[in-house]
Parts: sequence; structure tokens; C-alpha cells
Amino acid sequence: MVFDDAVATAERALDLSGSDPARARALARDVLRSVTADPAKATTDLSTTTTEQPEAPADLPTTTTTATDLPTTTTEQTGAPADLPPVTAALTKTTTDILTTAAGHIGATGPTAAGRADEAATVAHRALAVAARELGDLPLAEEHLNLAVSIALSAGLRHRAAQARLSLVHVSTELGHPWRALAVAEAAEPHLGPVEVAKLDVHRAVALVRLGRYAEAVDHCDRAAGLLEDDTRFLAGAMLNRGLARVFLGEFDTAESDLVRCAELAGSAGLDHLLALAEGNLPFLAARRGDLPAAFAAYRRAESSLFGYPERLATMRCDLAEALISAHLPGEARVLLDLAVPELAAAGAEVALAEARLLLARAELRTGDPHRALRSAERAAAGLAEQGRAVLVPLATEVLLRARLALGPWSGELLAETLSCADALDDAGHREVSEALRLTAAEVALEMGERESADDQLARLARGGPGVVSRHATALVRELAGDRRGAFAAVRAGLAEVGARAAAFEDPRLRAHAVKAGEPLAGFGLTLALRTGRAGTLLAWAERWRAVAGGAGRPVAPRVDELRAALRDTVLVEFARHGDELVAVAVTSERVTLRRLGSYAAVAEATVRLRYGLRRAHLRDGNAPGVAEEAALVERLLLAPLRSSVGDRALVVVPTGALHTLPWPVLPMNTDRQVSVASAAAAWLAGRRAAGVRTGRVVAVAGPGLRYAGAEADMVAGCHPGAERVVASRPAVISALRRAEVAHLAAHGTFCPRSPMLSGIDLDDGRLMAYDLPRLRTPPRLVVLSACEAGMAHAPADGAPLGLAGAFLSLGTQCVVASLVPVRDDETLTLMTAFHELLASGCSPAQALATASAKTEVAGFVCFGYGGRPLNPPTRPADPPVQPLERSAGGPGRLADRRWRPGGQPVATGRDGSATQLDQEPT
Repeated sequence: MVFDDAVATAERALDLSGSDPARARALARDVLRSVTADPAKATTDLSTTTTEQPEAPADLPTTTTTATDLPTTTTEQTGAPADLPPVTAALTKTTTDILTTAAGHIGATGPTAAGRADEAATVAHRALAVAARELGDLPLAEEHLNLAVSIALSAGLRHRAAQARLSLVHVSTELGHPWRALAVAEAAEPHLGPVEVAKLDVHRAVALVRLGRYAEAVDHCDRAAGLLEDDTRFLAGAMLNRGLARVFLGEFDTAESDLVRCAELAGSAGLDHLLALAEGNLPFLAARRGDLPAAFAAYRRAESSLFGYPERLATMRCDLAEALISAHLPGEARVLLDLAVPELAAAGAEVALAEARLLLARAELRTGDPHRALRSAERAAAGLAEQGRAVLVPLATEVLLRARLALGPWSGELLAETLSCADALDDAGHREVSEALRLTAAEVALEMGERESADDQLARLARGGPGVVSRHATALVRELAGDRRGAFAAVRAGLAEVGARAAAFEDPRLRAHAVKAGEPLAGFGLTLALRTGRAGTLLAWAERWRAVAGGAGRPVAPRVDELRAALRDTVLVEFARHGDELVAVAVTSERVTLRRLGSYAAVAEATVRLRYGLRRAHLRDGNAPGVAEEAALVERLLLAPLRSSVGDRALVVVPTGALHTLPWPVLPMNTDRQVSVASAAAAWLAGRRAAGVRTGRVVAVAGPGLRYAGAEADMVAGCHPGAERVVASRPAVISALRRAEVAHLAAHGTFCPRSPMLSGIDLDDGRLMAYDLPRLRTPPRLVVLSACEAGMAHAPADGAPLGLAGAFLSLGTQCVVASLVPVRDDETLTLMTAFHELLASGCSPAQALATASAKTEVAGFVCFGYGGRPLNPPTRPADPPVQPLERSAGGPGRLADRRWRPGGQPVATGRDGSATQLDQEPT
């Protein structure tokens, strides 16, 4: 091959390296063979490890972070750069082979031919590097670029060396050397033309973002954008990098503008890969804004477009995981990170890998796994330190120390390390993390008897001004000084700040998780209330936290005298957790009583066992022994100490934690009793004050796949003259729910414990989910969810149960009747026939459900909200009542007879130590 042709072919390979890396490598290898005396000495062997890699998108922004190298074909040569670190021994040998061959050509054809041979080899190695980068092999890319720099410097090709260094900036950053990348950029800049310097700035922004210098990254992209109007690829990359830096700065509107422009540029130029990467940043932006539904929707779109490019998909998953952790969703984040970390490790993406391990450590710690968090944090801290990323190292150390504190034992040395880490966090600009760690250190010091150290830290935090941590420290200082009234005031002020921020979220899931930052402060308020020994005080502080979590915006509680007057012949029992201790407050018209019930964990385990037995009994999945015994045990743990207060009154339960999953009517003392479940005493009072449910607008829906759903809908229409049968499509059902006073939905149900707002019922055209309900401006006053587990809820915080029933109640529905266990189709028709006959004759929903359950012996349905008011006016069935069907003796495989979709709700074994969380919370 003539050397001029070799250079042209090498540049052609460089042009193709981003869009067709396999073709680019073939051309580059041909060039290297043509300029080497012995083809065996060409660098084909360096690329053998990636020959089977899938084709990647063009050499442009790494997903959700920064833009990669793009080919440059300018040929001017300027000044001399400083030298860089030597290449590996194997590559140096290959370099010597090529240069020796070039020297032979000098003797034969003159120095120009030798220079062109060296130039061709330099460009060919650069093309191989970019192709390797696109195929996810960062170490190989670095080797080729180091070789390109070495060849160019030895031949005096200063400009070509600078171009190779331009490409090396991004590769060095991703390999975990952002500081070295900045040094490489500084060495290259004097020997590049203005447009190439603009491209260098785009790459330099990569390193600056990784070092947390976001404002500088924006400045470099600003400077570059004006010179790149004729280069669509690099301009789009600049927009992407600037957009991501602005996301980190919290400038969400301008960040979105940059990402949209990137997508427009990519779309107009046919750069589908870059378009996919721009869209891949949208989940990160949406999550940082707090719009998690939009984040998940964008993630699903981007995930499909990036399939086959594991490193870039992994980076996107990490960015979304970071936002999920910030939104107090560590379970969801951990799932993404468990997928991302191995892919980043396989790709050698050390920078992203160190960050991913830090995120994973945080997620592991927050999901109750300190052993794994400790290991992940140690690896993250080591990687970040090796990369010189001093801004992030203290964050990894903080997780590591919290894991050690969780595992114990505590010591003076560990306390000193914790305070030292807090100082390092302050120096690195992580003030909020530092304050939280200092508060933890102060609490540890108090437990260890180190009062002086605790006082120092608390005083420092209390001087910090408004903020949840500062309020918590102030409350502790005042309590230690004997000023309990002042301590309560500080707790209330802190909860008011949390409530004001949470109230800004319309999505109940985001609101429930936004208040998690105030949970330790609320817990301290309960501690103070328990120390008073007064039932009314404990009830007030439990209700204040429920108000904050439920979106009231302020830590308010109902007046006890108003609650007692409203209860009349009803008893309200509110449960609260204090560490592992479960406490209850019983309120009747005569008195308010406080009872300490013992271990919450024991009650949660017993609840799981009871639910397991009920599930097997309802599905007839073999023998289900012990259900009666388990129900009696749960009753003994929860209600026996309150028997004198409960008596024969109607019961309102305000549960906590796993008690949201307990079917209360199945407890022996609740047989024939009216039982309602409310998210808070204040919520029950609000339902009681609301206008009654009027008849005349009753709708009934029969979902697909159920043998008796149609008969059930017909029965509802028969019991309530004028009732409307609605087609089981999502648009029709949403429309009907907007105009109905009473809605009855008979369908398959699915509860998703990890994402409870994805729970729903199956219709002909898909699932109606809890996420769909906020579109209802005027929901029905009474909703009957005749479906398996439609009443299940996950409560990230007391007062905010998330699920299908909870979504209706949060929108203003007064009462929801739903099941907490799988139910059979035929038995449900029997129960609902009796229920609607009683409802139509003037019974309240709670009374009708209690009577119907006792009459039919079909258990599992619960009345949520306020169910004490009858329909107004009562109706009479137009036709003779539907006769109950004989119970089928069918076996466990008859899905058509169940209102449950397999795979929705994990099943715990019920044995000691089994996964209680699977029944209630994400693990």
C-alpha cells in the first residue's frame, strides 16, 4: 500500500470507528500490516479479546454521563507537547518494529515516505482505540492510544500525538484517572487547532464532571459549542455533557433544554445511537426532579434502545439508582445496581465502577444489609482514593463507618473515626451528610457515656439554623437539660419543615418517601411522649407524624375530646412502633388508654404465618393447619391487653408497618364485629364529617378471566336499581369512576410490594393501576374491590399506606371494601351477594361486611376508611336475591376460580425467621 493511501485508509478507519467499529478495525489492521515488514508484528493480537463484542453506537456520549471521542481528520502540525507516561513493554516492542520498518523506508524512498508510514500507523492505532472504546474495552483503547502517542512523538508528528491525546482524555477518565486526563488535555491543547480545542473541551468536561467540578464542565462546553456548529456529532456531545452537568447543579430546566437539543441534533443527522443516549439521560433528569413515574417510563424506553451495550446501559442504571436513593427508594436502587456493577467491572470502566460501588453500599446499608455495605464501601473508597477523587472518598468512608456502627461493637476509636469523617465531609462540601453523621456520633457518644463529646457535637449542630438535623439536635439538648416542653417544640418545628417539603409532591408515593428524612426526628418525638407515660400525649405525637406522611403539610393532631365524642359506641385503637417495641392507644368515649404490647417483630412474624395459612385455605392448596391457632395468637399479642377497652364495641384500627396486611376481621374476638381500618385517627374523623354516600350512581365492572365476574356485576345491578354495567376497558372504567357514587369492580387483582403503586386489577385492555387513579378529580364515595389482595398496602411511613385501596382513599373516597388475601371467584360472589343485599337494605358498609362475612363464612375482606354510614337513601333489590353458589371442591390449579394473578405477592413460609419483609416491604 502506498503510504499516502495508507494515511487515507487509516483516516477512513477513524471515521468509521464510532459507527462501524468492526469495519474500522479491519481497515486499521490492514494499514498496520502495510507499514510493517512482518505482518505478524502488527497489533492484531491486541484486539483479539473483543472480536466477538456486539456492535456499539457511534463514538459519542457515554450513557447518562458524558460524550466520548469523535474522529478528527485535521492534518496541521504545531509545536511540541510534553511527554506522557511510557507505554507497556509489549506495545513498546511493537512500536520498535514499526519504527524500524519506517527507517528502512527512509533509506529507500526518503524521509517523507517514512513520516507518512509513521503517520498512518499513528492514525490506525487511534482508530483501533476508538473502536475498542465503542466495544467497551477501555484498557485496550488506552494501550492503542499510548502506542499512537509514542509513534507520533518518535517521528516528530506533534499534531498527531496531540490528536491521540485528545482521544485519551476520555478513556483515561473512564479508566479511573480523571486528574491524569486533565494533564493529558493540558499537554495536547497547545498543538491543536481551534476546532480541535473545542472538541478537547467536550472531553475535558468528562473529567470535570467526574471530579464534581460541574460549573467548570459547563464553562468548557459553553466555550466549545460556539466553534462546533459545523460538527453535529461533537455539538450534540457538548449539549449532552452540559445538560448532565446542569442536572448535577440542579438547573433542571436548562438541563432539559440541552438534552432536548442534543436529541434534535442527533435526530436530524440520523445519529440514532446519540438520540438513544440523549433519551437515556431523561430518567436521570426526571428522577432528580422528583418525578419518579416519568423516570421509570423514560428508563424503560431507554433500556430497550441501549440493549446490547451493557456498559452504557449500566451507567444509565447507576444514575437512576442514585436518584432513587435520594428519593428514599433503596430497594429499587439496589436492583438496578446489582445489574450495573458486574457490567462496569467487565468493561474496565473504573470511574463509573467506583461510583456504582458507593451507591450500592448506600443501598445495601439502607436495606438492612450492613455486612455487604461494609465490603462495597471498602472497595468504593479504595477505588476513589486511587483515582484521586478526594471529593467522593469521604462519602464512601461515611457508609463504611455507618456499617461498622450497625455491626458493633462501639469503641472510642470508632467514635473518633466517625467524627474525623464528619470533618472530611465538611471539607469536601457535603454538609448535609456531615450533619447527619455528627448527630449519629452524638447519639453513640450518649449511649457510651461520653457526655462531653456528645454535648460538643449537639451544640455545634443546634447552632446550624433551620433543618431537620439541627432541630433534632436542639431537641436532644433541651431534653438533656430537663426542658421537655422545649424538646417537643423543636421536634414539632422540624416535622413542620419536613411536612412543608413533602406536601409539594402530588404523587402519594413520592410524598410518602420524601418524609423519610424526618423519621428519626418523629421517632424521638415518640420517645419523649412515651417518657411522659400519658396516652393522650403519645396519640397526639403518633398522629402528628401520620399527618406529615399523609400530606397534610403540618404536624397536626385531632383533639382528643373531639375524637372521643365522635366515637360513641366505637373504640379506636392506634398502634405505633418505638424501635422493636409495639405500643397501642385505645380511645373510647370514656377514656384513653396506653398499652405496651411487646415485640413488634414477634407480631409481624405471627401476621405472616396467619396470612400464609389463610392464603392456602382460600386457594385450597392442600391442608392449611393452624389458621385458628395463629389467629388466636395474633389476637393475644395485639388485642387481649385491650379487651376491656374494646368490649363489644365496633372497632376502628389504625395500623403500623406489617399490621397493614393483617385481615383484622378473622381474629376470633372480631367475629360479627364491625371493623374498619384507617390510616390515621384524623383520617377516620374526616370521613365521618364528610357527606354521606348517595345512591343512584352505581357502576359495576366485570373483568376478564373470571367465571362468575359477570354474574357478580349483574347481581350488583339487581340490588341497586339504575346501576350501570361498564365495559372492562381502562378508558371506560376511568370515566365511570369519575361520575359514580358507588363502584364495584370484580376482576383479577395483583399487589406489587416493591412498587405498590403498580398494583391494580386486570381489565380487557390491561391493568388499571394505582398510578392511574390520581387522574380522578371526583372519585366514588364507596369503592368495592372484589379482587385478590386489592386491600394490601406497603407503608413507607405510618399514615401513608400505598396500594390500590390507599390510592382511592388518598383521593377522597370515604370507604373501600377490599380483600387482603387471595379469594375464590365462587366464594366472592356468595359474599358479595349478601353484602350488597344488606347494603341496599340500609346497613352501613362496615355493618354489611361484618354480617355478610359471618353469614357466608368467607373471610379476608376488610372495610378501609370510614364505613359507618349507610347509603342515602337505602335501596331495594329489583329482582329476587341471587342464591349463593355451592362451594366448589376444585383443586389448586383452577386459576379461573381465583381472583389472584401468580407472581404478584411473594409467599413467606411462615416458619420462624422467614422473610417477614416479603409480605410487607421491599427487601
